Parts: sequence; C-alpha cells; structure tokens
Amino acid sequence: MAGSPAALAIFSDTGTVQRMLAVEAALARAEARCGVIPAAAAAAIAEVCAEVSTDPAVIDLDALAQSAVAAGNLAIPFVKQLTAAVAARDAEAARFVHWGATSQDIIDTALVLQLGAALPALQADLLALGHACAALATAHRDTPMVGRTWLQHALPTTFGLKAAGWLDALRRDLSRLDAARRHAGALQFGGAAGTLASLGAAAPAVARELARELQLDLPALPWHAHRDRLVEVATALGMLVGTLGKMARDISLLMQTEVAEVAEPSGPGRGGSSTMPHKRNPVGCAAVLSAAVRVPPLVATMLAGMVQEHERALGGWQAEWDTLPQIVTLAAGALRQMGEVAVGLQVDGERMRANLDLTHGLILGEAAMLELGGRIGRLQAHHLVEQASRRAAAQRTTLRQALAQTLADDPAHAGLLDDATLDRLADPANYAGQSAAFTDAAVHAWHAALAQRAAD
Repeated sequence: MAGSPAALAIFSDTGTVQRMLAVEAALARAEARCGVIPAAAAAAIAEVCAEVSTDPAVIDLDALAQSAVAAGNLAIPFVKQLTAAVAARDAEAARFVHWGATSQDIIDTALVLQLGAALPALQADLLALGHACAALATAHRDTPMVGRTWLQHALPTTFGLKAAGWLDALRRDLSRLDAARRHAGALQFGGAAGTLASLGAAAPAVARELARELQLDLPALPWHAHRDRLVEVATALGMLVGTLGKMARDISLLMQTEVAEVAEPSGPGRGGSSTMPHKRNPVGCAAVLSAAVRVPPLVATMLAGMVQEHERALGGWQAEWDTLPQIVTLAAGALRQMGEVAVGLQVDGERMRANLDLTHGLILGEAAMLELGGRIGRLQAHHLVEQASRRAAAQRTTLRQALAQTLADDPAHAGLLDDATLDRLADPANYAGQSAAFTDAAVHAWHAALAQRAAD
C-alpha cells in the first residue's frame, strides 16, 4: 500500500545505481569537451556506464551495500566497481573515472535526477486527483449535508463545498510542489570541499557542461552543506500528504455505518473482512492515513538534518539517504490511493438529506434566531428559539412545529413568522450560506491555476 510502482522503481537500488552511472558518464563527457580528460577515455567510460545501466548485474549491489557501511557512503565502493569495469575494457580510460568529483557530488546529483523523474509523475497524479475533486465539487455544488464541528451537527453545508475545500488545498500543494521541484533541479558539483580546486581553471566550464549534459540548473555555488532545496521538497510533500490525510479522514468518517453518506469504490476483494462478510472498509483511506502518520516524522528528520558542519556534514547528510526517498514514495502511494478513491467515490445525497433531518430541524436554530432577531432583537430571539428547541426535544416534534407553537402561545409574538417563512426556515438548503459561491470560486481558482501553469 505504501508507494507507487513508478516511485518505488526510481528509488530502488537499481534505480539509484542507474542515476549514479548517468552522472559519472555525463561527468566524463563534460570533462572531455573541456579538454580535462582524453575524449577516448570519456567515450569508454560512457559506454561502460550505459552497458552497466542496462545490465545491473555488472554492479554487485550486495557488495555495494556491505562496503558502503565501512566506506561511509555508497559512492566509494560504487566508483571502485565502476573503475574495475572500465579497466576491463580500457585500462587507460579507467584512470579518469570520477575525475575531480567527490562522493557527495555523485550521490546528491543522482538524487536530484531521481527527484526529476519521480516528481513529474507525482504531480500528474496530483492533477488527476484535483480534477476528480473539481468534478465532485461541481456535481454536488447544491447537495445539502450536515456541517459538523467537534464531530457534532453544526449547520447545513453542501458536499460540493467539502470537495471544494479539498480542491483548494490541492491547488496550493501543486504550487508548492512546482516551486520545490524547480529549486531542487540543481547540479551538485563542488569536489572535496566545495571549491572544485581539483579541476583548476577548467572548473567553471566543466560545471556548465555537466549541468547541460544532465539538464539541470547550474547553481551559483555547490550546496554540499546547504540542504534547503531538498528539504523544500520534503516539506512540500509533507503538506501534500497532510492534505490527503484530511481528505481520507473526512471520507472515512462519512463512511461510518451510522453516517453512510459516501462510500469508497467497490470491487472484488476490496474493503472486505476476513471474518465479517458484511464489512466494507475504507481501505484506500486507511493507506492514506497510514502515510499521513509516517511522513511528518520523516519531514522532521530532514529539517533537523539541515544543521550541518562547515563544508561537508557528519550525520545530517547521511540521515537524508533513506528519509527523502521514503517521503517521496509514501506521498506517491498516498496520491495513487486517494486518486482511486476520489474518482470512484459514491455520494449518497438522499442519506445526506436524511441525516440533516436527524435533529428534526434543530440544526436550523441559528437561522430561526436570526430571522426573529431582525424583528425583536437577538437576545429575545435566542430565548424564544431556545425555548422552542427544548419543546421540540421534549415533545419529539420538529423545530418548525415547536417554534410555531411557542410564538402562538405568546400574544406579543403571534404572527411574527407566517407559514411560508417557517417553511423556508425549515429547509436546510436555504441556510447553506455562501456554499455555492465558495465552491464556484474554488473550482475557478483551480482552472485558473492550471491555465497559468500551462502559460508558464
């Protein structure tokens, strides 16, 4: 349930090694073009990297994992294995593998490439989810339902407005993720201490060529110990998962047997119980809520890891290696699950209306109070409606009936509200406030944001 197949593949051991190979090949080509290493050596290195990338068995992943513990990072044993593979083809070319770079250059830039592959797919799923929420908001713009505060009936609202709330949050998530993706697409290339002294006067040219090769932005300077770009990705995804968790919490609560206003899409083997044949569990919501529990501590780890020592970190950088891939894969999985839920969500408008009537009109007490308040003042109106509410509860009648009786019992108030007004006040659809306007605004903002995004 955790992760999408695409994200899991990108951040798999093989996916990581493939990106590291891409960086090493690009580095060799860039250095050859700048006259730093022989062109023949660069060609041999690039050829071996391409072959190894398509045949991962050439790199011993188990040996890499074991050696990385003692070496301190994955790049050191990786470069040794790559150098050996190049030497088997061209001993002279092997001398120039990893020329002028440091381990962190390769690991960080490979991670940037992984993010560059994973985030567009994730954003595509976010867009699909947004479209599904926009469709729900539009279809149920005027579908009345109970608005709940502190898990209790509060006032009428619409399901369209609830879906619009999800949609508007997703719009902000999309904007944050766009910015994070843009900022994170930066080359990491600084050599041992962030000065590129190993390449002498050729350093700027090599860096430019390497960035061009990998289609990454060339930052003003290396960012070995400045992790804000990656942390921005983590926090943007953390907030996105929070949005998804909010959706999952809403839907799962609305799926409770006693509420039964919505249901996740059904299908063979989906949401069943091993012992209770009648169960229809919110399994998609469960997966999303699981991610929403797991991701915040991981984001906190990324934030804590920003406090790094001098030019290269001791511990903070290393803490990112498993953490950021987990955040990305969990976010991708949660998006996939919520997308399936939203597209197939079953909305029961009749049940929503029935639940509005559970309190026999008491949910509309504020509407009645304000209507009366305009005629006799708020405090006196509050007293009358409170009296009518108690009467309705005691006599097990509707607020409309109790209010009519209460007003009729007092000659000073008789005739204050005629039958047409009482009928209007008893209809929840008449007290949804700006629900429709707010829903329209959220849907419009979503489409406007997409149009602006396309124009940019």
